Amino acid sequence: MPEARRPDLAAMIAPLGRALMTAELPVLERHGLSMWAYAVLLGLGKEPVYTQAALAKAIGADKTRIIGVLDELQRRELIRREPDPADRRVNLLSLTHTGRTLRDRAQSDIQEQENRLLAHLPAADRRSFLRSLQTLTALVTEQSE
Repeated sequence: MPEARRPDLAAMIAPLGRALMTAELPVLERHGLSMWAYAVLLGLGKEPVYTQAALAKAIGADKTRIIGVLDELQRRELIRREPDPADRRVNLLSLTHTGRTLRDRAQSDIQEQENRLLAHLPAADRRSFLRSLQTLTALVTEQSE
């Protein structure tokens, strides 16, 4: 018996992704962050120090377009941007304590909101969904590197 037809993955994930991003905007605004600023703070959390180019690649941003975001985050003392001692043409980026605290508060609020949506799934399905999503995200991230 053939498998029942289902919508394509993109047809299911894209509306969910748009809804989640729309729901994040008021949370980020309460924390004084744009979506790109939040992406930078999240991206800097994976490594202690990044070059601007490596960070842009990691978060899927054009390296020249995030300069304004970096300027604002540095002005607010949420990130440090310092010349690389090995190559003064390259800037190294890192989170400040204040940046880490703000990122963690914003992420906690966003995930609290996500948990209300996930609560509509039985606990076992929720764990399976999150595990599967993490696996697929890691797979596509590896393939894009």
